[in-house]
Amino acid sequence: MPLLTQFLIAASLAMDAFAVSIGKGIAVQNIKLRDALKLGLFFGFFQAFMPFIGAYLGARFQLLMMSFDHWIAFILLAGIGAKMIYESFQTEKSNAQLDYKTLFVLAVATSIDAMAVGLSFALLGVSLMFLVISTGLITFTLSVLGVDLGKRLGHLFQSRAEFLGGCILIIIGCKILFEHLT
Repeated sequence: MPLLTQFLIAASLAMDAFAVSIGKGIAVQNIKLRDALKLGLFFGFFQAFMPFIGAYLGARFQLLMMSFDHWIAFILLAGIGAKMIYESFQTEKSNAQLDYKTLFVLAVATSIDAMAVGLSFALLGVSLMFLVISTGLITFTLSVLGVDLGKRLGHLFQSRAEFLGGCILIIIGCKILFEHLT
């Protein structure tokens, strides 16, 4: 497989993480550079690591995994999004956070498609190394930029930033689900 094709696949895998990063940049008040870097590291690591899991599991459970991976991503993203929307209507505002539990769940949910790509590469006999490295670096970079972009957009939507972030997560979850169901 040509490197350009693999690079484009890597960039497309990073788009979900980029969108979630924008949502977190909007929702988390007073977000700092270290928070953006932490989010970028989580997302970049999981996007880079999941193709290995996909390749490993693909050899053993190919049909089973492909039948429900999109449901896992949908449930995780929609659940977190619904929680954010619910919290946006609370009279006493709580500041959305980037705690490790939330980062872990978001990173796994946005990287499930990378697992499927790893499975596909393994079945095609394509080396994972370029995909893994490029996906991790692109995802890290876009995630950090996404947080900054969200932070800048947050001022425009300050009264409903958490609501908007929750909607973004639910839309991404639905997109993943519908792409796999059609």
